[in-house]
Amino acid sequence: MQRDRGPGTPPTQAGPAEGAAPDGKRRRTPRRTGVRRHWWFTPWLYLLVPLALLVTFTYLPIGDMIGYSFTDWDGISPEKNNVGLKNYTELFTRPELFKVFLVSGVYLIAAAVQICLALYFATVLSFNTRFRNLFKGILFFPYLINGVAIGFVFLYFFQPDGTLDSLLRLVGIDGKFLWIGDPDLVNKSLAGVSVWRYTGLNLVLFLGAIQSIPPHLYEAAALDGANRWQQFRHIIAPGIKPVISLSAILAISGSLAVFEIPYIMTGGANGSQTFVIQSINMAFKFDKFGLASASAVVLLAMILLVTWIQRRLVPEERVELS
Repeated sequence: MQRDRGPGTPPTQAGPAEGAAPDGKRRRTPRRTGVRRHWWFTPWLYLLVPLALLVTFTYLPIGDMIGYSFTDWDGISPEKNNVGLKNYTELFTRPELFKVFLVSGVYLIAAAVQICLALYFATVLSFNTRFRNLFKGILFFPYLINGVAIGFVFLYFFQPDGTLDSLLRLVGIDGKFLWIGDPDLVNKSLAGVSVWRYTGLNLVLFLGAIQSIPPHLYEAAALDGANRWQQFRHIIAPGIKPVISLSAILAISGSLAVFEIPYIMTGGANGSQTFVIQSINMAFKFDKFGLASASAVVLLAMILLVTWIQRRLVPEERVELS
């Protein structure tokens, strides 16, 4: 409703509309300058440096390694004679070169034990447990220690009349055991060190996955009378299935490529030589870089094959819990 004007009040005239010229004509709004244009290659500019590092320090060395595997290069001479598939033929026709994979079987069993322990501790510590932060730190601490230091510490731990023998004597088990000198015990002892060291890594992975599960699911399960085992079976295990699958892949590849602990503690002696240690000895002790490169290529192919089979048997699925 328009308000009545008093007598003598001149009628008001509407001013020019916003954005219009004083003469009543609408003026064109000037274009903004300096507007950023989103080019398709902009994300690749951010990835340029990491991709360059990845290609330089990963893919190019792998390409060189594959090239060396077809030569008889000794690592010193500038001459590299092409020998075709001779190195691969030698690998697959000498059974003693593949006996070292029996050692990997011990580490594979230890990796399964390691995953089970990490999953158990992660489940227990994800609930309201006294001193749970302290226990998390204790379990994760071994992963932070340098592998060389761990090797030297456990050399004293496993020596005759050492720390382990003294602990066993306290519980009534008397005797001197050659933990890293007996071929029947050495791989089990070294695999136990790996379990102690890497359980904390899997623990952190599992804890992060369990904490991402909505809390109301536990409350609903508790109201329905579900115990801890039933909560783990029907809520936790399906919810962290992708992380368990990832841990399994890392465990299998790690058991095939074990190197650090046995190399430091035994140097591959007493039947503890792994495939990686054998390849290093071929290259740096016997100057057979071509054969060692072929061995490394075979190991890489085996890890990729095992990973592919694992992905086919346990496909990655998106888990949605609500």
